[in-house]
Amino acid sequence: MNDIKIIIADDHELFRKGLTELLHKHNDIKVVHSVADGDEFIALIKGKVEADIALLDITMPKMDGFQVLDQMKNLDSKIKPIVISMHNDGNYIAKCAKSGAYGYLLKNTDEDELTLAIRTVFKGRKYFSAEISEKMINFMSTQNVSKNILSNKETEVLLLISEGLTTKEIATKLFVSTRTIETHRANILKKIEVKNTAELIKKASKLNLI
Repeated sequence: MNDIKIIIADDHELFRKGLTELLHKHNDIKVVHSVADGDEFIALIKGKVEADIALLDITMPKMDGFQVLDQMKNLDSKIKPIVISMHNDGNYIAKCAKSGAYGYLLKNTDEDELTLAIRTVFKGRKYFSAEISEKMINFMSTQNVSKNILSNKETEVLLLISEGLTTKEIATKLFVSTRTIETHRANILKKIEVKNTAELIKKASKLNLI
C-alpha cells in the first residue's frame, strides 16, 4: 500500500512538530511538507507538490484557511483538505464543509480519531465526527429559523443598528418615532435570543444576517 502523503499547514511551529512526530509512528502515513501560512501552502500546490491530504488550520497569517480552501477549488487541486482547528463553532464547521473540506477536527482530538480521519479521507470519503456534525446541523437550523422569524422591517432596523446608528438616527432615517424603533430593537433581541447590542451584532454576524 502506498504511503498517505500529508502536508501540515499551521502557524504554530510546536503544533506542526508535535503533529509530525505523532504521525511518524504510523507506517502508512508520511508528512512530506510543513508550512506556516496559507501563502506557502498555495505555493506548494502551484508547484505541483505530490500529496494526498492537507491538515489545514483556519487562523493563519497572510491567507487564512477559508481563503486556502477557495484557492484549492480554483486551482482544481486533488489534495483533500482536513481542517484541524481550535474553533468548534457550527458556523466555522459549516463554512469549511461548504468550501470543500473533507473533514473537520478539533485540535484536542486524540491520535486514534486523527488517524481514522486521515485514512477515511484518503479512501475518498468525508470525515465529520458525530459531535462536529451535530454542531454544524444545529448552526444551519438556527440560521434558517433566524432568517425567517425577523420581519422585513426588523431586518432593516438590524442592518442600521449594525452600521452604528442610534435609535434616534434610525427613527429619523425610517420616518418613524423612536418608540417604534425601541420596540423593533426589543423584538429583535428577543427573537435572536441575546441581551444587548454587542451580543446582537456578534450573533447576527455569525448567522449571516448582516
